[in-house]
Amino acid sequence: MKNIAIFASGSGSNAENIANYFAGSSYAQVSLIVANNPNAYVLERAKKLNIESLTVTKAEFMAADSLIEELKKRDIDFIVLAGFLLLVPQKFIEAYPGRIVNIHPALLPKHGGKGMYGDRVHQAVVEAGDTESGITIHLIDVDYDKGPTFFQATCPVLPTDTPDDVPTKVHAREYKHFPHVIEEILHTLD
Repeated sequence: MKNIAIFASGSGSNAENIANYFAGSSYAQVSLIVANNPNAYVLERAKKLNIESLTVTKAEFMAADSLIEELKKRDIDFIVLAGFLLLVPQKFIEAYPGRIVNIHPALLPKHGGKGMYGDRVHQAVVEAGDTESGITIHLIDVDYDKGPTFFQATCPVLPTDTPDDVPTKVHAREYKHFPHVIEEILHTLD
């Protein structure tokens, strides 16, 4: 059984969707949710889903050693970043090489990098006059949104769309694709 840890900073709708996807699976399970915000709603979702959770400070996360030790104690095989807003330190990448995946709410390499998350991304898509947006699921490296792309899915952006319209389309792609792409990546690690 593969053990997945999901790192999130906010609401956690993707975390819940992924946990539900793997519920009852004999192959993989979400066994831990890590939040860097003690008020993140993802922690409430973890309780409802009966999944253990940890809250870490930015300093604890950046130091990495104690959190990596906690992950190893729990036999975590794979890390999913689902709306996690901190840059992953080199120590994590070395501890989990090729085993940390992120989802970005746009088609990288456009609209990525430090500070490009959530509504900021959707605003940038509309301001750029892009005719499509979507999701990028990628392995992470030491730079924001630069790791190798594993999967992309597009959605149209109409000339009449506002930055409030785009997230609905993007979230639909996230919920549809993120869980099964995680499973596909896990199978490449077997």
